[in-house]
Amino acid sequence: MPEPIQILVDADACPVKDEIYRVAWRYEVAVKVVSNSRLRVPEHPLIERITVSDGFDAADDWIAEAATARSIVVTADILLADRALKAGASVLSPNGKSFTMASIGPAIATRAIMADLRSGMGENMGGPPPFSKADRSQFLQALDAALVRLKRG
Repeated sequence: MPEPIQILVDADACPVKDEIYRVAWRYEVAVKVVSNSRLRVPEHPLIERITVSDGFDAADDWIAEAATARSIVVTADILLADRALKAGASVLSPNGKSFTMASIGPAIATRAIMADLRSGMGENMGGPPPFSKADRSQFLQALDAALVRLKRG
C-alpha cells in the first residue's frame, strides 16, 4: 500500500487554509498546518496543527523534512518551494501557481533581483497585488488537480 497523501501548509501567512480544509475533507487527505505560532485549526481527525519554534526557517525546515513524493506543499516561499520540489513534493502557491523543477530556477533568480532592487530603492517599491477571488479559485482548481494526480498514482 502506498504512503498516504498529505498536504503540508506553510501556514503563518497562508490565505487559503479554509479552502485546503474543505478539499482535504472531500478527498479524505491529511493536512499538517505548520506555523511558528499557535493557529486555530478545525477539530478534525484529518487536520493536525504543528507549532514549531520561532527560530529562523523553523517551519520551512519542518516542512522540507516532511515532504515526500506523496505530499502537496502549499507555500508562497520560493526557497521552501525549491526544497520541497527537491524532496519530490508537488508545490502550489496560494494563488494556484504550481512550482515545478522547470520554473523554480527562474523564480529564485527573480526573487534575488527583486531583493537587490528593494535594497537599492528602500521600501518604495510596493509589493505583490492583493489576493483576489480569482486567485482563490485558481488555487482550488490547482489543489484539486494535484490531488487527482496523486490519487491516480
